[in-house]
Amino acid sequence: MFHVFVLFCLWFCRLIGVFGVDEVKSVSVMEGDSVTLNTDVTEIHEDDDILWTFGAEKSQIAKIKIKKQIFSTYDDVPDGRFRDRLKLDNQTGSLTITDTRTEHAGDYEVKISGNILTTKTFSVSVYARLPVPIINRDYSSSSSNCSLVCSSVLNVEYQDKNTYSCVLNNPISNQTTH
Repeated sequence: MFHVFVLFCLWFCRLIGVFGVDEVKSVSVMEGDSVTLNTDVTEIHEDDDILWTFGAEKSQIAKIKIKKQIFSTYDDVPDGRFRDRLKLDNQTGSLTITDTRTEHAGDYEVKISGNILTTKTFSVSVYARLPVPIINRDYSSSSSNCSLVCSSVLNVEYQDKNTYSCVLNNPISNQTTH
C-alpha cells in the first residue's frame, strides 16, 4: 500500500508540473539593488536540470545541467538588459540580478526537471528611487495668500499648527519633507 501511494504521489506531482500549476511569488526591489529569486532547493541533484526564462517570450537567461557540468547565464538576451547582472548559485540554482533597473521588471520562471518537474514563477517589480521632496512657498507682498507647491505631482498635506508635509512614496519606501 505504501509503495502505491509513493508512486501515485510521484505521478501526481509530475502531472501537476506538466499542466503548469505553479506558484507565483511577487518580489519588489529598489532600482540599483540586487534581488535573489530563490528556487527553495537546498541542493541540486545529479539528474536535475534547471532553466530560467524571462518575459512573455520566455527568453532563456540561465541554465544548469548537472550531468553535463553546464552552469550558464545568458546576459545578452533578450536585448542586452542583463549584461553582467546575472549570478547563478551552483548549489541551489537560485538566480540573482544585480544592479536592477526598471527594465528588469517582469515575470521570471524557473523549471527544475529531474525526478519531479517543478515550475515556479516570480513577478518582479522594480521601483525607482525617490528624490527627497521639496516644498516651495510663494508669498506675494501684494496679496495675503501664500501657496505651497510640492516638488512631486502629489499635493501638499496640511498637518496641524500651520505645518505641511510633502510625501513621495512607493510600496518599498517613502520620502517626506515637512
